[in-house]
Amino acid sequence: MIYLDNAATSWPKPDAVCNAMAACIKNYGANPGRSGHRMAIQAGEKVYECRENLARLFGIGDPLRIAFTANATEAINLAVKGLLAAGDHVIITSMEHNAVVRPLKKLERQGVELSVVKADSSGRVGLAGIENNVRSNTRLLLVTHASNITGTVNDVQSIGRLAQEHKIIFMVDAAQTAGKCPIDVGLMNIDLLAFPGHKGLLGPQGTGGLYIGEGLELDTLKEGGTGSVSESLEQPDFLPDRYESGTLNTPGIAGLNEGVKYILKIGVDNIRGHEKQLERQMRQGLESIPAVRVYGSNAPELGVLSITIDGKDCNEVCNELDEKYGIASRGGLHCAGLAHQTIGTRSTGTIRFSIGPFNTPGDIDQALAAVKTIAGS
Repeated sequence: MIYLDNAATSWPKPDAVCNAMAACIKNYGANPGRSGHRMAIQAGEKVYECRENLARLFGIGDPLRIAFTANATEAINLAVKGLLAAGDHVIITSMEHNAVVRPLKKLERQGVELSVVKADSSGRVGLAGIENNVRSNTRLLLVTHASNITGTVNDVQSIGRLAQEHKIIFMVDAAQTAGKCPIDVGLMNIDLLAFPGHKGLLGPQGTGGLYIGEGLELDTLKEGGTGSVSESLEQPDFLPDRYESGTLNTPGIAGLNEGVKYILKIGVDNIRGHEKQLERQMRQGLESIPAVRVYGSNAPELGVLSITIDGKDCNEVCNELDEKYGIASRGGLHCAGLAHQTIGTRSTGTIRFSIGPFNTPGDIDQALAAVKTIAGS
């Protein structure tokens, strides 16, 4: 299988990720923070080690300000539902994933005001459009770091500076960029950072997290046992316990820890450089096929490419790529109907190829040959 669906979930995982998960289950698979025996202590130490490595990767000073979640979607829900109340105003972009749009549409029905800043045809949002939507009651500015359709990367440092100037809480959805692009919450003025473990961080599914900046207090999304202050009937008020009710996915976090360690060792810039080089190769090849239209930026950014082929149904093309050529891609609207509306593909969807750190130039050559044959060129 030539795997070009890394924007959905990365594959393959480094061997160390799989080995760490198995070792956790086999050797110390107890409940972290719930007991005082050696296995529970070892599990707790592994969870904290992962927090420390994530903090190192994202420039976070206090690892305890990272709350583990099941995925980026849960992290986003925790942030927006824990922060916003009726009368608050939030600004998003027209390239947001449904993980952002759907929770906010629900909150809109409860009195939260929502503005959507339209991105350009490549999927990039401009500062002027954001600033024109700022109101006196604007509480939150929530921006995707990069589109899951076009791969276009937004200038979150400049956007974060604008948010700081207007004293607006700034949140970044790093679903596509965590582990693939440099992220420094201090440098970028990020107050809330939602990330998945199973994409660019090379961890397993069922892992993710939310960074909560100093001075921010969110309402809880769920309450329950935390292994701390068990004598109290009220939810703890300190991090991360306040937001981590129930047993954590310790084997998954052990695997995520190894994924983050791999990224720290190889270097985010090196990973991004490799993926951009392959994206450049693929973009040039796709643009040379007359029946193919490529969407997004003209320059390589994140290793994500969306196309349509004249006269071809996107989902049927993806099925053919899989069944006939052994190539994994993704067709349709990619859980981002608003973004497809922005780039003009709401009625058709696109065929998306998303490159990962373990893809090779040979993979790209084979995918290009398959697309060329399907397109009839």
